[in-house]
Amino acid sequence: MVLCAMNFKTVSNRDNTVEGFCLIKSMDKKLTAKGVPYLDMILTDSSGEISAKLWDYKESIHTGFDVNSIVKVRGTVSTFNDAEQLRVERIRPAADSDEVNIGDFVPSASFSGEDMYNEIVRTVDNFKSGELKLLTKTILENNREKLLYWPAALKLHHALRGGLLFHTLSILKLAQGVSRVYPFIDTDLLYTGVILHDIAKLEEIQVSDVGISIAYSPDGELVGHLVRGAINVAVTGKELGIDPEILMLVEHMLISHHGEPEFGVAQRPKFLEAEVLSLLDQLDARVFIFSSCESGVNPGEFTGRQWALDNRRLYNHGRNTGEPNADPFVEF
Repeated sequence: MVLCAMNFKTVSNRDNTVEGFCLIKSMDKKLTAKGVPYLDMILTDSSGEISAKLWDYKESIHTGFDVNSIVKVRGTVSTFNDAEQLRVERIRPAADSDEVNIGDFVPSASFSGEDMYNEIVRTVDNFKSGELKLLTKTILENNREKLLYWPAALKLHHALRGGLLFHTLSILKLAQGVSRVYPFIDTDLLYTGVILHDIAKLEEIQVSDVGISIAYSPDGELVGHLVRGAINVAVTGKELGIDPEILMLVEHMLISHHGEPEFGVAQRPKFLEAEVLSLLDQLDARVFIFSSCESGVNPGEFTGRQWALDNRRLYNHGRNTGEPNADPFVEF
C-alpha cells in the first residue's frame, strides 16, 4: 500500500476501505466521457502522497476545502496503471475539534531548515578562498528565508518541505568524503558549486506557504534553474567585485551539473570539480528515489514501473533498515 494510505486507519480489509486526514496537494475539476463532473486530487501527508478521485462530486455539497487545506476522507484503495489510487466516498474539511496540525501532513525533511542552513554556513566559513566565501555566503544570506522550507522538486527526489537544503547538504557531505579520497580536488570550488547548484529552484518552482511545490514558474519554464543560477552568480559576483575567472568557473558548474544536453545542460562538465558535482547530484537523487520507492512496498515485492528510472520495477529485498531521509550530519 502507498505511503499516504499507510497512515490511514483501515476500516475494512475486505474491500481496502480506509479513512483519515490528508492535505490536498492539488485538485482539479474534470468531466467524464459522459460530461459528468468529478474531482481529480493528489492527497498527501508527512509520509507520502496518493492520487484520489471523487467521482460522485456535487458542487453544492462538496464545499469548504481547497488546495493546501486539510480534509478527512474515507474511500477504497485500488491499483490503476501500477499505482495506488484512492476512490473517495466521503470527504469533509478538518474542523477545529479534530485538533490536526498542518505540520503532520506535509512531507518534510527529517531535520529543521535552520539546522541544515547553519551546517552549510559552517562549511563556508572554513573556505580558504575569501572570494568564494563572500560569494557563497552572500547568496545564501540573500535567500535564507525561502531556503529554510523550499522543496527541491515538483516530484521525484526531495520533493519535501526543506528538501532543497536536505539535498544540498547531502551532496555536500558526499563531496567532503570524495575530497578526502582525492585530495587534489579544489574543495572550495567544489563546495561552492554544490551549495549553489540548485539555488535558482527558489525561482523555478512555485511553492505554497506550507512548503509544497505547486508548479513551475514562468521563469522555470522559460529559463530554468541551471541558467538562472548562473545568471544570479554573475550578477551577484559582479556587485561584490569577484574575479571574473572565478565567476566563470562557478557559472560553468551550475549550467553543466545535469551532465548531458538531453537534461538541459548548455555545456557538459569540462573540469574535475564540475564533473564531481554532476556525478554526486545524480547519485543523491537516485539514492533518494530508489529508497523512497522501495520503502513503499513490502519486502519481497516489486514497485510499479518508475518512469524516472527507465520504467524499471524496483525490488525491496528487505535488508535496508535506514530511512530515505538519512542523517546528512554524519562526520566522515
